Amino acid sequence: METIKTDLLVIGAGSGGLSVAAGAVQMGAKVVLLEDHKMGGDCLNYGCVPSKALIAAGKQAHVMRNGAKFGVANVEPQIDYAAAKDHVNNVIATIEPVDSQERFEGLGVTVIRERGRFTGPTTVQAGDTEITARRVVIATGSAPFVPPIPGLDKVPYLTNESLWDLRELPKHLLIIGGGPIGIEMAQAHLRLGSKVTVIEGDKAMGKDDPELAAVVLGRMREEGMVIEEGAHAEEVSGIAGDITVKAKDGRVFNGSHLLVAVGRSANVSDLGLEQAGVEYSRRGIDVDASMKTSNKKVYAIGDVAGQLQFTHVAGYHAGVVIRSILFGLPAKTKQGHIPWATYTDPELAQVGLTEAQAREKHGDKAEVYRFPFHENDRAIAEGKTTGLIKVTVVKGRPVGASIVGASAGDLIGVWALAIANNMKMSQIAGMVAPYPTLGEVNKRAAGAYFSPRLFESDMVKKVVGLVQRFLP
Repeated sequence: METIKTDLLVIGAGSGGLSVAAGAVQMGAKVVLLEDHKMGGDCLNYGCVPSKALIAAGKQAHVMRNGAKFGVANVEPQIDYAAAKDHVNNVIATIEPVDSQERFEGLGVTVIRERGRFTGPTTVQAGDTEITARRVVIATGSAPFVPPIPGLDKVPYLTNESLWDLRELPKHLLIIGGGPIGIEMAQAHLRLGSKVTVIEGDKAMGKDDPELAAVVLGRMREEGMVIEEGAHAEEVSGIAGDITVKAKDGRVFNGSHLLVAVGRSANVSDLGLEQAGVEYSRRGIDVDASMKTSNKKVYAIGDVAGQLQFTHVAGYHAGVVIRSILFGLPAKTKQGHIPWATYTDPELAQVGLTEAQAREKHGDKAEVYRFPFHENDRAIAEGKTTGLIKVTVVKGRPVGASIVGASAGDLIGVWALAIANNMKMSQIAGMVAPYPTLGEVNKRAAGAYFSPRLFESDMVKKVVGLVQRFLP
């Protein structure tokens, strides 16, 4: 048995784990990184990267079908689903070297491709190696949650992991789950030529602002997607190519393929967490605001910590624990400034409180201001006028922003910056955006806050009148 003593042991080479390992080793710490599957984790191999690549393929097909309004003849594209998957694989391969074992070993990280299991508070066994570390970071991520629906274990089904092995376009794709993963893959496959039925037990896109979610769902229905809400899957049956999902209310759905997309489950099993005195639940490992577990020398970050499950959140967690581990400085996380986006067309993005949450927390102090995309000149020029921005303001400062429309995921960054730094609406209004850009919607939303205060104020009009009377 080989033994290693190190400053920092990172378990999991996904987004969070790689960020911690790279940051720590480049600042002088001795780092060991364990990964028993693919470097880059879920985001690179099964999540963010491949899904956005397939969405791009679907978007290209959609553009070809809808060129007439620009004076370009509509063309029904000839779609090669296997070639679209080749595009996905090429994108992964292009990004892969950044997350590779070779790169991290080049940085000075000791990379061991084995599963790690705690044998003590700060001791982990990985294959034939025992590692003792001053601090340990658990970054094992999450996996697709497969619900215990009767019959599901007897039929072939896909998850966001196995979907990428599929080379033949589904004739009719059934999707259980109307959250971000299900809805993104639904639209991508619809545009690539599949019939698609989304089966959602509650409300599709139920965690987003309902006003904005309705815009996305309306567009999808216009494109031909069937979205069945309030349909709790009760039973699954069938064979490959002919699958049936029965809902509790008697509705029956038939399709050729089934994708299960009902959420994620934290990867906490087979880690020996009990041996380390690390408390956890089905939701994930219990952590405090510093991302420390019940064992104060062990941290958990990213999806496995049971908080917001986004790649950028794992990266944020990484920065917080590096400050604590390397410099011994107090560092705590917060969630109010964390944005997220669903990469449908139109996109939907959110940061801070939704309108409903703001009204519940702040009551009448919460003011809501909107600006529609159809009044933005760039959106008009490009035919991307579907959408709006909605900003919730309390005492002159934004507490939440919701955007649905083209490039919403990019536009939300301004409001994430504002909320993170407790900025005032006047600072957003003072920004000068290049014309014509979609970015102007942010400034116009801030302008909507000031318009009634300036143009509908009798006091302002009296002051201007006095100034004009006496100004030479």
